[in-house]
Amino acid sequence: MNLNCMPLIPMRGMVVFPYMTLNFDAGRDVSVKALEAAAEENSMIFLSAQKNAEKENPALEDIHTIGTVAKIKQVMHMPGGVTRVVVGGIRRGAIRELVSSKPYFKAVIEEYDEFYTQSSPLEEAYMNRLKKAYEEYFAQNPRLSAENYMSVMAIDEMGRLCDTIAAGVELKTEVKQEILEELDIYKRIERLIVAMNNRLQVMNIERKISHKVKERIDKNQKEYYLREQLKVIQDELGDKDGIGAEVSEYRDKIDKIKAGKDIKDKLRKEVDRFSKMSPQSAESTVIRNYLDTVLDLPWNKVTKESFDIADAETVLNEDHYGLEKVKERILEYLSVRHFTKGKNGTILCLVGPPGVGKTSVAKSIARALGRKYVRVSLGGIHDEADIRGHRKTYIGAMEGRIIAAVKEAKVKNPLILLDEVDKMGTDYKGDPSAALLEVLDYEQNGSFRDHYVEVPFDLSQVLFITTANTLDTVSKPLLDRMEIIELSSYTDEEKFNIAKNYLVKKSLEKAGLTGEQVSIADSALRDIISYYTREAGVRRLEQQIGSVCRKAAKNILEKGKKSIKITSKNLPDYLGKRRYHFDLINENDQVGVVRGLAWTSVGGTTLSVEVNVMPGSGKVELTGKLGDVMKESAMAAISYIRSKTDELDISEDFHKTKDIHIHVPEGAVPKDGPSAGITMATALVSALSQRPVRKDIAMTGEITLRGRVLPIGGLKEKSLAAYRAGITDIIIPIENKPDIDDIPKEIRNKINFIPVDSMDIVLENSLR
Repeated sequence: MNLNCMPLIPMRGMVVFPYMTLNFDAGRDVSVKALEAAAEENSMIFLSAQKNAEKENPALEDIHTIGTVAKIKQVMHMPGGVTRVVVGGIRRGAIRELVSSKPYFKAVIEEYDEFYTQSSPLEEAYMNRLKKAYEEYFAQNPRLSAENYMSVMAIDEMGRLCDTIAAGVELKTEVKQEILEELDIYKRIERLIVAMNNRLQVMNIERKISHKVKERIDKNQKEYYLREQLKVIQDELGDKDGIGAEVSEYRDKIDKIKAGKDIKDKLRKEVDRFSKMSPQSAESTVIRNYLDTVLDLPWNKVTKESFDIADAETVLNEDHYGLEKVKERILEYLSVRHFTKGKNGTILCLVGPPGVGKTSVAKSIARALGRKYVRVSLGGIHDEADIRGHRKTYIGAMEGRIIAAVKEAKVKNPLILLDEVDKMGTDYKGDPSAALLEVLDYEQNGSFRDHYVEVPFDLSQVLFITTANTLDTVSKPLLDRMEIIELSSYTDEEKFNIAKNYLVKKSLEKAGLTGEQVSIADSALRDIISYYTREAGVRRLEQQIGSVCRKAAKNILEKGKKSIKITSKNLPDYLGKRRYHFDLINENDQVGVVRGLAWTSVGGTTLSVEVNVMPGSGKVELTGKLGDVMKESAMAAISYIRSKTDELDISEDFHKTKDIHIHVPEGAVPKDGPSAGITMATALVSALSQRPVRKDIAMTGEITLRGRVLPIGGLKEKSLAAYRAGITDIIIPIENKPDIDDIPKEIRNKINFIPVDSMDIVLENSLR
């Protein structure tokens, strides 16, 4: 082992090999002082590459351990304080110990000597393969001279050959460092051959790319020359069919639009740019599309709005059955527009389950006002550019959906329905709901600026109406811009009238039939509603009626019948067996079984809560795929009962001596929500006290630890479910008492609502 102490210079972006002569400029103070120290001693210096070439003041750990021991051949002091040095690589070395780092690096270096044995067939084969690889590289690299090639081919020492080639080949610094650090000569040659082959492949790809680019440039130059000739010819002919005709047409359109001077000046500048470009250039196409889009906007066109309130009421009644409160609010809205001359900036948001008629209500408003109707679906969009448009510099850029809708309407004051605002997403491309804030603000949208159009466009005359299935996912700032109108679930009676007066006729027309050929009895319609659909709206009901009409048409053709009547008896022949069944009231009063009420996206439903109490150690088990809210309600109910054991005549230590199992049937269906608290508490009290629960009563409400009953939502839908199940009494929170007015009269007349504010009153009315 040969150890020597010598100055060290960290090399930036450069790897020095043995047998390599190199000149470089030393600018850093530590490098200059290391050179001076080496020159004063024996001119030997150690050169090793930095791991990060950008680092100005490296530490020892920032320098590769393996480097090259070199001898300084010449040092020149250049103007500007730069020292130029010429060195010659001698042998590999490794840093073993740092002696000092100031004023320059000085380290103990272990030098590696390479010993060469007499030439063997293996060495000869490796050298031949390496020379062959260098020959291929030389043939593809015109920057190498013949002298380089001849000097390399004359080398007969394997290590020297490998290092000389590695020093002269264009490789990344990291790759060269790996080759330098490989002490096994055979592995070093293999690495170098692989690196050279990779470099050859890159050079071939670069050559192909350069060739293709040159071909395209030549083609573009030829096209440019021909187009210039065409321009001269067109000028001589008066430019009848050239680009000048398009420019003239654009200028005429700009003069005619009713827009501000700044907007017209901006468009005229774009036309001037367009006139000076080649018609075949990509930018010319971008400007042409931009001008077409902006000039197609309805700057001047408006439709005359109708303010006849009686006509509007007629239209709403023709198109929709029921929805009395919704119609009343819309007529109020239209009345205000009449007195404000159409300047009412309120944005209506129609909220309700699927199929209840939100979109068709918006269509009816447009028809009542005599406005053009355009629907923009926002469901699933998650890019702000969908609202504001893309910058026109991007390839494939286009205007946003709002401007596109106005362009589609071809008037400045359409009714635009923004459908499903609750289903917009958010990601790294922006927040579309935030972009909608300006669109829906009457005070701001008078100068809405789309990113593609780039000039302000007046949206203040547009009537925006939005729809949503739920408000939970709509941002609060956006909700603040809108007035909410709720469209709740239809009752069975409302569905029956809608089906009889609207859907049957519509489905018959779709099937090409008349009322004389196919008739559907009222009993069949009620059965379809009760046993073949379960939804809040009427979309599925329309599909089922359509299915009946299609099969009836097939039967008329196959069996040669002139007419078919669909009744309750033959309905299964058309729709199959009944798909849905309603849980009817229990035959007898039962202990530990209480009927609760729940709201779902397809309407209300009844929910039985069953409790079993068994001897045990106080375990509480909850089953039926219950959510966190219902589990917490069960725990709150147990705590309430423990605090009232004396009043309820229940053993004080039931929580230690009894195991309680609470189960809600239909275990595969997830259940959650704050409305089953009093139901669970009643079932628990019944099971623990062995007092039966009335079979004809249902309840809904949340419970607190003190036994207070909290309000719930969806009372109308829950009441419909209770009515279908044959329930006569419903216990509701006292704070929901005003909601009883929203329930259809035919149900209010048949169900007794019992408003309560405490659990004590619930138990008084439900337990025998």
